[in-house]
Amino acid sequence: MRNVTLNNGAEMPILGFGVYQIPAEETEQAVTQALAAGYRLLDTAAAYGNEEAVGRAIKNSGIPREELFVTTKLWIQDAPAQENARRAFETSLARLGLDHVDLYLMHQPYGDVYGQWRAMEALNREGLARTIGVANFHPDRLVDLIANNEITPAVNQVETHPFHQRTADQELMRERGVQIQSWAGFAEGRNNLFHHPLLSEIGAGHGKSVAQVVLRWLVQRGVVAIPKSVRPERMAENIDVFDFALTDDEMAAVATLETGASLFFDHRDPAMVDWLVKLRVDA
Repeated sequence: MRNVTLNNGAEMPILGFGVYQIPAEETEQAVTQALAAGYRLLDTAAAYGNEEAVGRAIKNSGIPREELFVTTKLWIQDAPAQENARRAFETSLARLGLDHVDLYLMHQPYGDVYGQWRAMEALNREGLARTIGVANFHPDRLVDLIANNEITPAVNQVETHPFHQRTADQELMRERGVQIQSWAGFAEGRNNLFHHPLLSEIGAGHGKSVAQVVLRWLVQRGVVAIPKSVRPERMAENIDVFDFALTDDEMAAVATLETGASLFFDHRDPAMVDWLVKLRVDA
């Protein structure tokens, strides 16, 4: 496994295991199998409803805590946001059964972002969240947050896959000391990703699957990825991407798949913003 070094010196695996959309009753087994396959970065969120199951898998794994990198996320908080963000964090921490998390992300760029971030900065200073970051922040929101606060986010987790590559966003993040992390690295199979002729051809040349090609493409770009699966054979396949490399020509070929738009939803769409800010999470 390769690590990336975050802006506070913390080491984060470049490839981890995500549990988005895994039902709570299936999560403990899935995380247990992922840990057995070698994953050490685990990514969950209050909004996913499966933090407790992740925590049980960690507790029962027997893996020393210092070998794991655990991420969870803060959902949008009602006022007073600073107080409620701390309460939400404490709830997540209790559900996970941990005394700290390695990365705490602001899940959405809405609500009282600055009140929430001040609470997260305090958690970081107290050692309860080793690193703090954001998710779904477009460059303008990210630059504004950095300019008006003391701690620069260590990570920005955004939709990143062959059809929405975020190359310019990644460069801006690099300039500001923010690590890009991908969600939906496989685009949830949209645009026929798993059978795409170009990706299939590249995979055949290396004796690898399309999923492995996509993950290798992300890794070579320096993008942290968190693929999800509930099948042990897929978990093993997804982590087996460090024994080959894409050529410059292959990287350039994948770059031609860029569509310039999200395949899911636009975080600047007023209707989507209205829906997200009204959504409440029990945390």
